[in-house]
Amino acid sequence: MTDITRLDQNARRSRAVIHNGTVYLAGHTADDRDADVAGQTRQVLAKIDEMLAAAGTDKSKALNVTIWLQRMADFHAMNEVYDAWIAPGHAPARCCGAVELAAPDILVEIMVTAAL
Repeated sequence: MTDITRLDQNARRSRAVIHNGTVYLAGHTADDRDADVAGQTRQVLAKIDEMLAAAGTDKSKALNVTIWLQRMADFHAMNEVYDAWIAPGHAPARCCGAVELAAPDILVEIMVTAAL
């Protein structure tokens, strides 16, 4: 049996689950929801960096990134921040789409899967 480690969990979710050499992050959103999409993206990616570090890995080992935007009109502004964050030569598989997010002031939510 392979161990499963859960980080920062409550009754509903874990912010990260580690299993079999892979880290699965929950969707992360910004704390300051008054920020524009670029500001929210910066906040989210910083939280992802912290969670990956807590799990013992980093963004250079990202395997897959899923990005949800409140509106596709924010795609370019989000990408400017995201593209600067990606470790050169280590771009993960990625998808991005517009969805109805949990609250109207959430402009972006990002989920990452990474290797240890």
